[in-house]
Amino acid sequence: MRIVIAEDDALLREGLALLLRAEGLDVVATTDSPEPFLAAVDEFRPDVAIVDVRMPPTHTDEGIVAAVEARRRHPGLAVLVLSAYVEQAFATDLLADGAGRLGYLLKERVGRVEEFLGALHRVAGGGTAIDPEVVSQLFARSRPDSTLSLLSARERDVLTLMAEGLGNTAIAERLFVTEGAVHKHIRSIFAKLGLAPDDRADRRVTAVLRYLKDTQRRM
Repeated sequence: MRIVIAEDDALLREGLALLLRAEGLDVVATTDSPEPFLAAVDEFRPDVAIVDVRMPPTHTDEGIVAAVEARRRHPGLAVLVLSAYVEQAFATDLLADGAGRLGYLLKERVGRVEEFLGALHRVAGGGTAIDPEVVSQLFARSRPDSTLSLLSARERDVLTLMAEGLGNTAIAERLFVTEGAVHKHIRSIFAKLGLAPDDRADRRVTAVLRYLKDTQRRM
């Protein structure tokens, strides 16, 4: 797996590179601002880009803008976004193409090495990995009149874990239910959100996107 890192915090940037190389992953470039990041993506054509949301010069959304541009230039590029805060609109921007291969993690998650590496591999494999704290806060912000109100409590639990990037088996294990029950809940979620009732990866991404957009409109 070839990786480019864009992070302006030198300590975190080098720490990530050391961690990933110790896991046998190929960190082909590390950068501290958007333009060098895009140049590195163009040059090395990585499998995954790890990008900080806030980078120079204004430390607002430069990282997200650069990540969106990188995906435009190189369709299929997996992007794992790191943020110090829950910034839901940015995740929605990246998910807008419905293509998946996106992770959105709080920086504190990096210290939980197994979780971080698991998210990285899910994203590289074509899935999504939204930080559990991000998912939790977004559900808490949703209003009773939102589309999410159509979902049962168990369906909300399932959608939360889908947003984190878990497959049916992992969801079943986490909720202590059968895979058949998970499949039934997912079919119901898709139906209530107006999506075709199947388990294809693009439908899972679309379901997560619907939920993100719904919460964004009501924040």
